[in-house]
Amino acid sequence: MSKILVVEDDPAMSVALRDGFEFEKHVVAMAADGEEALRAARALDHDVIILDVMLPKKSGLDVCRELRKSGNNTPIIMLTARGQEVDKVVGLKLGADDYITKPFSFMELLARLEAVMRRTRRELPPDEVAFGHVKLDFRKYQATKRGEPLDLTQREFRILRYFFDHANAVVTREALLHHVWGYDPAALTRTVDTHVARLRQKIETTPGEPQHLLTVHRVGYRFVP
Repeated sequence: MSKILVVEDDPAMSVALRDGFEFEKHVVAMAADGEEALRAARALDHDVIILDVMLPKKSGLDVCRELRKSGNNTPIIMLTARGQEVDKVVGLKLGADDYITKPFSFMELLARLEAVMRRTRRELPPDEVAFGHVKLDFRKYQATKRGEPLDLTQREFRILRYFFDHANAVVTREALLHHVWGYDPAALTRTVDTHVARLRQKIETTPGEPQHLLTVHRVGYRFVP
């Protein structure tokens, strides 16, 4: 059972997709315009987003662009009208994982959804992890460094959890603000820098020459376990 966000402004199409996915035992959330889609995608985690290109208020391409810019990597399947070849190319360049052209059969869409999920599914790290001289238990909020208790705040645990979930990938400050703090990504990026600096003091052997929490100039950070 997967959680699917369907973004479609045609009432008949959206109902048909909802009924089809629910018949296949998936959990379905609905959005009818681009702004509603962004709110829904940011409020809850979904396994796949089915995203129409032509939407009121904000196009599907704009929604895809903003989600990827904020660090949301939920798989996206774009729905395009026949002849929208440019939209298909642009959508893929913006970070969409696949597209399907209307009209289509529901079984074809279902097959594409399952294929995208197989390609993008990844194993999340376990609750107990270790890197360098540090050991973390995310379930119990306990940490040690060289066998000695390490004092981390709950927010620092959440930051490290997010870094572990995106290990070796570039993580933007905006993505951290949105997913860890729940702030508007347009504000207070210095908050992230301050917390990362404090984390380096706690987890790095030489904070001035970090081996794990690396800065990516003008973008954010990369966590190397």
